[in-house]
Amino acid sequence: MSEIVYYNSPIGLLQIKNAADAIAEVIFADDTVSEKLPENDFLQKNKMPAIINQCIGQLDKYFAGELFEFNLKLAPDGTPFQLNVWSELVKIRYGRTESYLSLSKHIGNVKAIRAVGTANGRNRIAIIIPCHRVIGNNGDLVGYAGGLWRKQWLLAHESKYANGVQTLF
Repeated sequence: MSEIVYYNSPIGLLQIKNAADAIAEVIFADDTVSEKLPENDFLQKNKMPAIINQCIGQLDKYFAGELFEFNLKLAPDGTPFQLNVWSELVKIRYGRTESYLSLSKHIGNVKAIRAVGTANGRNRIAIIIPCHRVIGNNGDLVGYAGGLWRKQWLLAHESKYANGVQTLF
């Protein structure tokens, strides 16, 4: 049985959904959802499915700059091509980026660059399957289901903890 839990992150409300003992979704929820959240005991951590509890714990550490690689059982729902692209996404190291072209080379099909972009956009496990780490070939921030401002925030957050805070003066 799957459950849905909402998580308040520094970049907005996340909807987390499990599929048995795996994470099936982590998506940005519409701000109006928070007004409809039930006031019940289920939202207490001790009553959540264990995998959702683990996910929230790891997200807490990620946003605190203490976790650089998620270790969760995932259940992404997609085509074999999408699953292949998503498996490449998790190989992009924390604090780093890859271009869509580079990603298409990793899957062995340079001509599939648009399909790679489409698969990236259909990722339903945001942050954990780090589609935010994929940028345009010219280094521009392009396309992110959660909005480009979130993509920029996530990349800056990771860069800060991966490379340290760098100032000129």
